[in-house]
Amino acid sequence: MFLSAAELILGLALVAMTLRDVFDTVIVPGGSHAAIHTARRITFLLLPVWKRVRGRRRGLSTLFAPLVLVLSFALWMLLLAFGFGLVAHALRASFEPRLASLGDAVYAAGSALVTIGDSGSQALGVARWMVLAAGFCGLAVMTMAVTYLLEVQSSIADRDAGILKLKTSAGEPPSAVSLLEKYADLGLHAELAHVLRDGRTWCATVRQSHTSHPSLIYFRTIGTGSGWPAALGALLDLALIVELWLHAPELRGLAVLLREDGCRMAEDVARLVGLEPEGKPLPAGTVDEMVRRLTAVGYRARGGFEPGAFAKVREEHAGWVRAVAHHLGRNDTPLLPLPSGDAVSGRVGGAPSER
Repeated sequence: MFLSAAELILGLALVAMTLRDVFDTVIVPGGSHAAIHTARRITFLLLPVWKRVRGRRRGLSTLFAPLVLVLSFALWMLLLAFGFGLVAHALRASFEPRLASLGDAVYAAGSALVTIGDSGSQALGVARWMVLAAGFCGLAVMTMAVTYLLEVQSSIADRDAGILKLKTSAGEPPSAVSLLEKYADLGLHAELAHVLRDGRTWCATVRQSHTSHPSLIYFRTIGTGSGWPAALGALLDLALIVELWLHAPELRGLAVLLREDGCRMAEDVARLVGLEPEGKPLPAGTVDEMVRRLTAVGYRARGGFEPGAFAKVREEHAGWVRAVAHHLGRNDTPLLPLPSGDAVSGRVGGAPSER
């Protein structure tokens, strides 16, 4: 009797904890606050192994994040089957024929959970309500799985559309200097305001989706090797150049707002996965070269610009972006455009050189 009561309590507790984890992960914004943290634990267990197998310079593959999602839902179903199995074993006398072992009880509960009902035992009395509850929970989890996958695809599409647009104008990997040079070459100075506004919208959208559902952080962008951290870094560099160097008073306010939103996004995402900023100062002469290139294509500088102060402020956001990029197996965001060879071969293992 004591053992049956213990199994009943343990089974109900496991079912409740699992359902809470599913609910918090899929429905409640901000990730799972429950005790199990299934998706996060799977990520942190698989990530080091995945990086070791693939090699640090190759980064994460496109299969990593989808695999984490599939394993999360599979583990949730297994936990529910075991939890309801404990309950069924505690109520084994209410089945006809009587459940002979815990394995038979887990199979009976799993059959109800996936709605096939082929356990070979008929539930009687209070056990019928356990079977009904298991079937309802199985349908709910599978329905939420489909809904969650559709939401993930929508969020990734919104994120990657902005990245691919930036790649067209800022190169691969994207660079704020490349973007400004291309806009100057095309005579699109007036369009910089739209870039800053769209960049702020992109930062707010990605921050909301990726902090609400942390698994999105690990989905790679198809069509670009540098990934979404590089796009964020390029937007922050652009905002900083407009704010501190470019003589364009009408754009300064937009740049300040973009940098505030982008810095908040970088820090929030980094802290969500337990990262701290990675400090690495710009190589000597990088800011001077930036000024030379932008001046050469017709941009005017504000008075009183100090390269040292610019480099120091840049490191405030670059450290967070660098930490996330290296966590995902991606490279740093270059302030200056990379030579074509480095752009193709550069992956991970330290920042590419700024020249």
